[in-house]
Amino acid sequence: MPQQLREFVIEETSTVTGPATAAGTGTAAWNGMADVLRSTFQLAADGSRTVRRVWLDTFDWRLHHAGCTLEYVSGGGMHEVTLGTHGGARVTAAVPRMSLPCMSGTLPAGLLRERVAPLAGLRALLPVATAASTQRTLRLLDGEDKTVVRLTIDHGSLRGPAATALPPRLTVTPVRGYDAQADRVERLLAELPGLTAADGSAFALTLAAVGRRAGDYSSAVDVALTSSMPAGAAVAAVLLRLLDIVEANVDGVIRDIDTEFLHDLRVTVRRTRAALKLAGDALPGDLAARFAAEFKWLGQLTTSTRDLDVHLLGFAEAAAGLVTAAPADLAPLHGSLVRYRAAEHRRLVRGLRSARFTELTRQWRIALANIAPGSTAAGTQARGSARDREGPGQAPIADLAAARVQRAYRRLTRTGAAVTASSPEEDLHTVRKRGKELRYLLEFFAALHDPPTHRSAVRELKQLQDCLGEIQDGHVQREAIRTLAARMVAERAAPAATLLAMGELAAQLDAAATGARDDFGRRFARFTGGRNARLIASLTKVAAA
Repeated sequence: MPQQLREFVIEETSTVTGPATAAGTGTAAWNGMADVLRSTFQLAADGSRTVRRVWLDTFDWRLHHAGCTLEYVSGGGMHEVTLGTHGGARVTAAVPRMSLPCMSGTLPAGLLRERVAPLAGLRALLPVATAASTQRTLRLLDGEDKTVVRLTIDHGSLRGPAATALPPRLTVTPVRGYDAQADRVERLLAELPGLTAADGSAFALTLAAVGRRAGDYSSAVDVALTSSMPAGAAVAAVLLRLLDIVEANVDGVIRDIDTEFLHDLRVTVRRTRAALKLAGDALPGDLAARFAAEFKWLGQLTTSTRDLDVHLLGFAEAAAGLVTAAPADLAPLHGSLVRYRAAEHRRLVRGLRSARFTELTRQWRIALANIAPGSTAAGTQARGSARDREGPGQAPIADLAAARVQRAYRRLTRTGAAVTASSPEEDLHTVRKRGKELRYLLEFFAALHDPPTHRSAVRELKQLQDCLGEIQDGHVQREAIRTLAARMVAERAAPAATLLAMGELAAQLDAAATGARDDFGRRFARFTGGRNARLIASLTKVAAA
């Protein structure tokens, strides 16, 4: 059963956290509190301890978005992790000494891991705020000498050269089954001078003190666009946002913290390439053409490592689905995948640390900053050549967005309608690419759309994309298994049992892709039906309004 805690902030002028006595401190403020509590409870001091408090979350703040905090406390031979909610409920578990970052699977089995793992998913738990604390605990006992409530005074500070003291806090924690007593303690304390109910958590205060904000990273293309904004400036703002996401993920990719850093980086590079292709003509001169080749290089740089990540992430499930072979037969394949992935990751790191990548991001940011809204050089395009002044870059972004979304939708529907039962795999891959183009345009210009209409259109498109993704992924992974088998044979790393198991795995992938292809007609008909066509038409009308 989760605990429910209550917190108070001790005013800076209060001396509650003064020298320890039998009651924990020996100040007038503490004595006043102790006198009030003694009217109902017996008091027993547990002394003090110095601990390190580390708050954890994923890079994209999944716990925070779920209304949770995760705190790792260590000191004096004690290590424990507490999952808390904004409502105050907590689940605490003792853990071995933790090495951070870590995956949720390293938490001990039990309620804590059961609650954290689904929230974190594939993402590592990272330190997002750290403080040192001196904590003094006072136990409140009932008439039978049973501890019913614990009071903890926490006097924390930030570590480092710019050490900062944090406001002292008093926490009321009930022992299980004694919530009524904790409620009474809370009421008594609320009437005392020098104590105020906390309107923010210790985590929030620590985070603010280090200059961070919960939720300060997202892979969403959340750019504030207005319908009358010049298209060139708006497209530059979108591309700058995409560059921010790329750069935010580079360190995590290099350190190989979790696979989602590379996933976010790779998807964002694809979005950038799509923006250059679909709306790059709104940028001045040949800017889009000059950088398109460099972002193609960057995309190719990430391909092999990400493909191997996908194999490894789905490996356990695929192995468990074998029928004629045993999962253990695939162990040599797993070992080879791990080795190949390590080699490809080293190549990726060299690319991300190269002068080519550094210059790409530096020059791209400078070029975009000269066009984006608010730039001191934002007038450059308007003062440029006659072609630039009359081109799409000076049209309102709403007009460009409406035209490009309409065109992308028409291309998708025309390409998909041409697919038949005998069409080659390449034709379905083309349909998938057209779907991605439409999806990216809807993401880029989401700020111009009516939110409910936008969500509905994206939801319908995503269902079609999921089907196309199953087809493409099945075929790609099937061919990859065959290539891996040949490579392992050449390296003499594939026993006969492993090759047979890989053959079964390839057959299962092909069957899954075939099943998804059989479902394509139904999914496509739904997407191109009258309701969805009206949604797309409504989006473009709203954008142009």
